[in-house]
Amino acid sequence: MGDEQSLLGFAGIGKNVTIWPLAKLVYREQISIGNRVIIDDFVFISGAGGVEIGNFVHIASFVSITGGGGFWIYDFATIATGTKIITGTDTQAGPCLVGPSVPDEFRLIDRRPVVLERFAQIGASATILPGVTIDEGAVVGAGALVLKNCESWTVYVGVPAKPIRVRPVSDRSTVKSMADQVRGKYASYISS
Repeated sequence: MGDEQSLLGFAGIGKNVTIWPLAKLVYREQISIGNRVIIDDFVFISGAGGVEIGNFVHIASFVSITGGGGFWIYDFATIATGTKIITGTDTQAGPCLVGPSVPDEFRLIDRRPVVLERFAQIGASATILPGVTIDEGAVVGAGALVLKNCESWTVYVGVPAKPIRVRPVSDRSTVKSMADQVRGKYASYISS
């Protein structure tokens, strides 16, 4: 498991946080982490642009969150292995040079935050591009390429990602009730 050294240098950090030793988090002073968060080995997170991780979040191995555009993931959301969340990228919108070794004034960069709302689920090896919001309870299937916002409680799959169904209302109320139970069980240190 992560050691005390792995929990130093963050803008904020909650209780019962596990950052496995082979995870790499840079610009830690711009990263805030909630309670009961697990970040697996081989995860890369760049805090450039700001990163906020809510409570009861799991970020699985080989996830990459980069680009400097900002990233927010809220309570009970999860990101499966191999997912790429890109908050900034070079564009080809005109004459420019590309790559981080080139000074910004010679590049055309699209930097916008990516947001994962509560209960969002991202499947293995999905790719999410700058400016996308995955709304509450939305599910992104494995291998999907997300170019646009995903509506709440809707399942998206494919390249590019398209909606295939809306999750039943009964699922929504059950998930929210379960979250309330979990929050109640851990309320003593979540609120402190």
